[in-house]
Amino acid sequence: MASAMRGKTGQQQRRQFLKTALVCSSAFALTGCLGSSLGSLPGDQVQPTAQPQTTGEVIGTGSVRVGLLLPLGSTGGNASIGTVFKNSAALALQNFPNADVQLLVKDTGGSSEGGRAAAQAAISEGAELILGPVFAPAVSGAATAARAAGVPVIAFSTDTSVAARGVYLLSFLPETDVKRIIGYANSQQRRSYAALIPEDSYGAVVEAAFRQEVGRGGGRIATIQRYKASGSDTSDLIAKTAALRSVINSIDALFVPAGGNVPPLVVQSLSSQGANFGTIKLLGSGQWDSAQLKNSPSLAGAWFAGPEDKGFQGFAQRYQGTYGTPPPRNASLVYDGVTLAAGLIRSAGPQRFQQSILTNRDGFIGIDGLFRFRNNGLNERGLAVYQITGRGTEVVSPAPRDFRTGF
Repeated sequence: MASAMRGKTGQQQRRQFLKTALVCSSAFALTGCLGSSLGSLPGDQVQPTAQPQTTGEVIGTGSVRVGLLLPLGSTGGNASIGTVFKNSAALALQNFPNADVQLLVKDTGGSSEGGRAAAQAAISEGAELILGPVFAPAVSGAATAARAAGVPVIAFSTDTSVAARGVYLLSFLPETDVKRIIGYANSQQRRSYAALIPEDSYGAVVEAAFRQEVGRGGGRIATIQRYKASGSDTSDLIAKTAALRSVINSIDALFVPAGGNVPPLVVQSLSSQGANFGTIKLLGSGQWDSAQLKNSPSLAGAWFAGPEDKGFQGFAQRYQGTYGTPPPRNASLVYDGVTLAAGLIRSAGPQRFQQSILTNRDGFIGIDGLFRFRNNGLNERGLAVYQITGRGTEVVSPAPRDFRTGF
C-alpha cells in the first residue's frame, strides 16, 4: 500500500485509504480484507492505553471499545427488539474474526434518562463510539452525554429530529424512500400524482418529501388525502380513499407509503370504484418490504423503493441458523453498524471515528447496500426499485454501487 501511495497528495492518500476502509466495511468482502495487512494512515501509530474496568455484558475481546445501547429492559415488547439487535451485533463479530472491537452492552430502557445514563456508563468505561440507541427519546438522552464527551453516536432511530452533527442515523429514512420511488416514477413519465398519507409525524415527513420530488420532476399533485390511523380502525382510511374518486381518472400514479394492511385495502376500495391499475401506477415505500405485500396478487405491478435484499437474505439465514428465528428487517442495521466500526478500526487508525472519516462522500457498503452519513446526521442510501409480481418481487431499477454515478 505504501508504494501505491507514493507521489500522491495527502488528500489523495486519504481518499485511497478510505476506499480500502469501504471494502473492509462491506459485509460481502470481509474474507478478503482479513487476509490483508492494511496498516494505518501514514505517520499514525496507535498507542495502547490502560482501560477502565467494564461492567455488564461485553461482546468481543478487542482493544477498541464501542458502546452498544439497546432497550433491553424496556416494556411493551421493546425488549425483544433489544435482544434481536444484540444478537445481530454478536453475529457481526462472529463473521468478522479478529476484529479489534469490544462492545459494551448497556440498557437504555427506551427512555431519555436511560439513554443518557447508558451513554455515560459506556463512555466512562472507554467507549470511543456509541452504536444505538434505537428509540428517539433514548437517542436524545445519549446524545447529550456523548456530545459533552466528544464521542460520536450512530443511532438506529428513524426520527430525523434527533439527528445532528455527531449524531448519525443509520436507519432507513422515509425521505430517502420518497426521493427514490418518486424520482423513478418521474423518469418513467409519471406526471399526475395523488397520495394517501397517514396523519402523523411520519406522514408529515413523507408529504414534504413527496411534494418536493414531484415538483423536481415537473409533475403535478392532484390531491393529497391524509387519514387518521388508530389501531385496527380503518374507517378514516376508507373514507379518504373514497375521496379520490374525483381525481381517479386524471392521475397516473398513486403514492401509498404505509405498509401492513393499508395497500391491499386501498386497492380493493378503489377497484370497486372503477380505478384502472393498468394505467395508474401504485407506488410504495420501504414499509412495503414484507412477505405479506410482496406476495399479494392485488398489488402485482406496483413499485416500491427499498434496500438491496440479497445481502439481507444471507444475513437472515445466518441469523436463523444461529438463533432459531428469522430476524426483523431492521436487524441488519446493527450488523452494519458493528461491521462499519470494525472496518474503520482496522483501516483508519486513531482517526477512525472522526467526523471527516464517518462523513466521507464515498460512503460505505454494507448488507443493505450503499450508504453515507451527512454532516447533519442524516444518511443517504442507494436504494433499488422493486416491482411486485404477486409471487415476490423483481428489480426494475438496481441500487447504485457508488454515489458518483447518482441515482
